[in-house]
Amino acid sequence: MGKRSSFERKPRDYYPTIDPRAVRALAPFLAAETQFIEPCAGAFDLAALLIAAGHLCMDAMDIEPAAPGIRQGDALQLQSQPYSIITNTPWRRDLLHPMIEHFVTAAPEAWLLIDANWFHTLQAAPLLQHCTDYVSIGRLHWERDRPISGKDDAAWYRFELGGNGKGIRAWPINR
Repeated sequence: MGKRSSFERKPRDYYPTIDPRAVRALAPFLAAETQFIEPCAGAFDLAALLIAAGHLCMDAMDIEPAAPGIRQGDALQLQSQPYSIITNTPWRRDLLHPMIEHFVTAAPEAWLLIDANWFHTLQAAPLLQHCTDYVSIGRLHWERDRPISGKDDAAWYRFELGGNGKGIRAWPINR
């Protein structure tokens, strides 16, 4: 996956979050036993890593669930709830942007795993008003059968309605 590869993109932009570095990078920013929902759960990979780190998955859904126990549902239909959203959204902008707009009204906070370069695009500008934190990760592994990293860097973005009014806190890669 990536803008510099010749690989065909997967349907629905489905790249499972199997690399534990994704959760290690996020861990310092989550309270102990954070209660979260995973609205783009796929095969439950990210949620399983978060649970292993001591967090509590309150709900997991996907438009096309890829594992038992994940309910079928559209992330854009998610009702307002008190839990944090933590998810690896599709990176396609036509899917990503509506999700950001919806998540900031549906949850107190949303931690989204997105390509790091998105931050520097003009199309991100209107949505960055809701971004409070940017946590750089670097390149992650996305495929179990391929021992190479993706070609794009990833980052966690924390969104909340209205942002924090103080700008975006950027955190460097912490491996």
